[in-house]
Amino acid sequence: MQDPKTPPHSQLQVLRAKDYRRMPWKNGGGETVEIAVFPPETDLTNFGWRVSMATVASDGPFSVFTGINRTLSILEGEGMELDIAGREPVVLTRASEPLAFPADAATSARLVSGTIVDLNVMTRRGQWAHRVERRVFEGDHPLDAEGGVTMLLSLGNLRIDSGEHAEELARLDCAIIEGPCRVSSDMPVEAYLIRISPV
Repeated sequence: MQDPKTPPHSQLQVLRAKDYRRMPWKNGGGETVEIAVFPPETDLTNFGWRVSMATVASDGPFSVFTGINRTLSILEGEGMELDIAGREPVVLTRASEPLAFPADAATSARLVSGTIVDLNVMTRRGQWAHRVERRVFEGDHPLDAEGGVTMLLSLGNLRIDSGEHAEELARLDCAIIEGPCRVSSDMPVEAYLIRISPV
């Protein structure tokens, strides 16, 4: 994880999109943009949790992550049809709720119409659990971290006030929140609220 450029003891840490780490997919089929990982700087075999984005430009299989649960959301593009072992095929679009499924289930994707960008939240089964919610913020809204790790990935311009500290989020910036804060915007802005907790 990048060193968030925030004052000491702040309840609000911001990860800027320009600073995210980029790396090839586990199966070599594309590139992942890593937003945050725990433990920091760990590799793809040992992480406890990981939040990333991926650009998917062609149909094909997903990488298999043994012992991992994942949740996918579509951030850009027309979406994709997922064929997950043991389930009926499902079409995931930007309007869909985040989709949770085991990352060690054989999964393949077929693009609906062109390249997409997805949000991928993964946690190690038996150690961590997670929830992902799609939110739309307009006006002023209270938000409270519930313990564990609470993150907010913005798809537009948002302001977050936490105590005496405030930050402006641009598109694809991510805030790590501790305790209560307020999220505000003059116009509707979509964001993804990610909560990760130890089991």
